[in-house]
Amino acid sequence: MGRLTRRAFALGALAAFTTTDAAAGAARVPSGRAAGGHGRAVAQMRGVWLATVANRDWPSRAGLTAAQQRSELLGRLDLAVRDRLNTVIFQVRPTADALWPSPYEPWSEVLTGTQGKAPGWDPLGTAVTEAHARGLQLHAWFNPYRVAIHDDPTRLVASHPARRHPDWVVPYGGKLYYNPGLPQVRAFVQDAMLDAVRKYPVDAVHFDDYFYPYPVAGQTFDDDAAYDAHGGAFPNRAAWRRDNIDRLVRETAARIKVVRPATQFGISPFGVWRNASTDPRGSDTHALQSYDAVHADSRTWVREGWIDYVVPQLYWNIGLPAADYAALVPWWAEVARGSRTRLYLGEALYRAGDPTQSAAWQDPAELSRHLTLAAGHPEVRGHVFFATEDLRADRIGAMARVVADHYGQPASPPR
Repeated sequence: MGRLTRRAFALGALAAFTTTDAAAGAARVPSGRAAGGHGRAVAQMRGVWLATVANRDWPSRAGLTAAQQRSELLGRLDLAVRDRLNTVIFQVRPTADALWPSPYEPWSEVLTGTQGKAPGWDPLGTAVTEAHARGLQLHAWFNPYRVAIHDDPTRLVASHPARRHPDWVVPYGGKLYYNPGLPQVRAFVQDAMLDAVRKYPVDAVHFDDYFYPYPVAGQTFDDDAAYDAHGGAFPNRAAWRRDNIDRLVRETAARIKVVRPATQFGISPFGVWRNASTDPRGSDTHALQSYDAVHADSRTWVREGWIDYVVPQLYWNIGLPAADYAALVPWWAEVARGSRTRLYLGEALYRAGDPTQSAAWQDPAELSRHLTLAAGHPEVRGHVFFATEDLRADRIGAMARVVADHYGQPASPPR
C-alpha cells in the first residue's frame, strides 16, 4: 500500500493547482533559530505521528513475532528521543479495529496479517508505558469512521461490528465507512475509542482529518436514509453533515473529561478550512475546502474551544500559490488567538527529499524555514511531523536540520 494514509489526499487535493517549481519556491524566509531553540527549556510541542494503517510506519510488515513488533515499536520511540521530540501520536484504531485488547472491535490485521487474531502482546499498553519511561507523551490516534481500505464486507472478520450491523456501513470510493449520520454509529465509535482511554493513561485522544470521506469524482456517499430520518431540522444536507461531525467532536470531548479528566483531545484537520474567495473568513488559498468537502468545521472547533489542541496539516511549501505555508500560518494563528485551543502545525517531513516532489522539497532547509516563520506567531505552540518512518530515513537531512536549528535544548509539551 506504500503511502496509503490520511496524508495521501493532501497530495491529490492540490494537484490541479500546483505550478512550476520556480513559483513554488518564490517566497522564502531565511533559515535561523526559532525562539526557545536554545537556552532554557520551554513549553513547546515537538511531535511525530506513528502511522499503522497499511503498515505505513509500524510494524514494518504484518506477521512479525511479538518480540519483533515490540522491538520495532521501541525503536520508533527512541527515534523521537534522539531528535529531542516530546510526543508520539500513535495510530491505534486505523480501520475500525484495535491495537489493544478491545471488547468492541477486532485486533488489527496490521499486526498478524489476520484481522481479529491476537498478537500475543498489548501494543498500546506497551507504547504508553515505554513512552512515559522515556519522558514522551503518548497520544492515542483514532480514525473515527473508516472501516476498511477495501469495499468487500466479507473480508472483515465475521464478528466485526460492520458485519453485524451492515446498515451502519456505506461503501464509497473503493472503501467502507461507518455512516456519521446515524446516532447509534456515533455512540458506538465513541464507546470503542473511549475503551482505550479508560484502560490506559494516554495523554491525549487524537483524530486525523478523515470525517466524511474525501470526494471521489462521479460517486455519491449514500446517506439518503439517514438524512431522511435525522436531517429534517437542517436547511440542507451539508449543514446536517457538519452538525453530525460537530456532535462527534463535542460529545467525545465531554466523555473524555468524564473518563479521564487529565487526557487532552486534539484534532489534525486538513490545512484549508475555506478559501477567502468562498468565505471572507477563509484563508488566501485556492484549494480543497475541508468545511465543504469533508464537512469538518475546524474553525468553529477552535473558536468555541471544543478541543484542547488543533494541528492543521500544513503540508505545503513556502510560496506555493495554491496553499502557501506563509499565508496559512498567520490565518491559523488568527483563528486560535483568544481561544482556549492550542495551535500546533502539522509538517510534511514525508515530502522532504521525495524525488516526486517539487524543487522546494529537495532543499534540506525548507522545513527549518517553516519553524523560523512560525516562531514569529506566538499562537503557534509547536509542530508535529509526519511521520516516524521519515524520521528514520531523513532522506536529505531535513529533520537533522530542524533539530540543529531549533531543538538545541529539550522542551516539554504545553499543557
